[in-house]
Amino acid sequence: MTKYRCTICNYVYDEDNELKPFSDLPTEWVCPVCGSAKTEFIMLTKKSKLTTKDHTVSDVLIEQLAEWGVKYVFGIPGTSTLGIVDAIRKSNKIKFFQVRHEQVAAFMASAYGKLTGNVAACLGVSGPGATNLATGLYDANLDKSPVLAITGLVARQLMGPGSIQEIDQYSFFEPICVFNKILMAKNQTTILATLAVKHSLLDRGVSHLGVPRDVQKIPYETKILPLEGRITNLAFRSKDSLIIKAAHIINESKRPVIIAGFGAISQGINVLTLAEKISAPIITTFRAKGILDADEPLYVGSHGTIASTAAAELVRKADLLIVIGASYSDQTRIPEKKTIQIDINMNMIAKNYPVAVGLIGNSAIIVPRLTERVQNSHNSSYLNEIKQLKNSWLQLIAKEADSSSSPIRAQYIMKVLSEKIPDNAVISLDVGENAWWFGRNFQMKSTQKMIMSGYLASMGFGLPGALAASIAYPDRMSVCISGDGGFSMVMNDFLTAMKYALPIKVFVLNNQSLGMIMQEQKVEGYQNWQTNLYNFDFAKFAENSGGLGIKVLNPGELEEAIDKCFSTKTATIVDVNTDPKRF
Repeated sequence: MTKYRCTICNYVYDEDNELKPFSDLPTEWVCPVCGSAKTEFIMLTKKSKLTTKDHTVSDVLIEQLAEWGVKYVFGIPGTSTLGIVDAIRKSNKIKFFQVRHEQVAAFMASAYGKLTGNVAACLGVSGPGATNLATGLYDANLDKSPVLAITGLVARQLMGPGSIQEIDQYSFFEPICVFNKILMAKNQTTILATLAVKHSLLDRGVSHLGVPRDVQKIPYETKILPLEGRITNLAFRSKDSLIIKAAHIINESKRPVIIAGFGAISQGINVLTLAEKISAPIITTFRAKGILDADEPLYVGSHGTIASTAAAELVRKADLLIVIGASYSDQTRIPEKKTIQIDINMNMIAKNYPVAVGLIGNSAIIVPRLTERVQNSHNSSYLNEIKQLKNSWLQLIAKEADSSSSPIRAQYIMKVLSEKIPDNAVISLDVGENAWWFGRNFQMKSTQKMIMSGYLASMGFGLPGALAASIAYPDRMSVCISGDGGFSMVMNDFLTAMKYALPIKVFVLNNQSLGMIMQEQKVEGYQNWQTNLYNFDFAKFAENSGGLGIKVLNPGELEEAIDKCFSTKTATIVDVNTDPKRF
């Protein structure tokens, strides 16, 4: 028996309806139930029976994404995404996490990409759901994190006149994305899904697929495209002649300095091997903190606005910079000097200044090859200078960590957290004054991971990042370090941690102000205004949510509070009363 189904309202027609074969239906014929035109009908064959187990475009889309390694979707169900949400419900390969705001969903996907290098998806309905994703997606865009955004759209026949929740989503997402398409027909499903993931991975950015509501429901059976043989290998390097030229320049230098950026975050051992062979200090950008243990003798801290005194002095006197995977942001402040630059993105080479040698490729391949070519150099006087500068820096930050001052000094908080956060923890850092103190004073270990909103520098990233970390690494402690301003922007999603039993640990540096803005007003000669915050008890909020809340008012309470926080298996907020006038 041949059947026909309206893809808009799902009304089914069979022989009892006395319909002619589909091809013989008049063009103007419409569904008597919802008024949809002939073009909105599909023929159901014996292979595609109308049952609750029908395979739809949404099912194929989710199966295809799972085939290419997408494991998680973060979002909020809505009218224009019902088909996709139901396909996720039926899937045993992809898990859905419901959040309280789409911005958090996009931040979580961005954080997941930064942590794992894999694609997670965020989901929003047409109109406001799509626009709410924008901040988190711009974070992924600017920090080169692979993310897939999936949005619903109004049904195809409703596009144009101005339907409820209809916006021009293609144009809206175009500036954010490396791949941006609207899925308008069923036979586009697998190819657009694979291209979306492929572009996100290879171009290191955001892909967007918009799927009209009616298209999501179309029955569809097709072959799922395998990942194998469809994505290129990124293990490439520059030609040997350029590596030899770079090695020759290094051999001639007397004061080389290595600056490692986020692009080298997984290459700590290789970078250290090179540094030891050429007697060079290692300095990181903010996002690359943790590439090596802070107590590694050749590691002297970060450069830029959070620079250690040792890093600033060594870069100032350097006769050669070896810059690996750094994006030359204005906050890092890498100066114009003779430079060898290594980056996988050719557009980053000589981004701000000319370089002596630009080596394009994966640092995992290039750094070992470069190390093989350089000569052994044991510059004892330079090594001794590095040691003395680092010791002076460590003495300075130790002096700053006054354990007797009340309200509690942020430097002391970072000292205690450095000592107590587990060696394999994942730390999600919010933007604000808390980040300034973390970058400057926190002593990371190479076994820890740290993520943040880098180029976008968006407040509110910390909590979503911690949620994503807890999902990606369930066997590792997930720690959020935030200010009261940043945390209060997204605090509703502490309930998401409770719903899914994600035992995140949130430290709120509560100075009742937008502390960094207060300082910026002071530095630029403005009157302090509108930086004070009206807060409430964040610890009681945690308790009212079903988690653990701990309030810390005095320095003597801090260590015990952290120990209690880390000993529990539930989501926890430690609300620390912090000095608002620390400068």
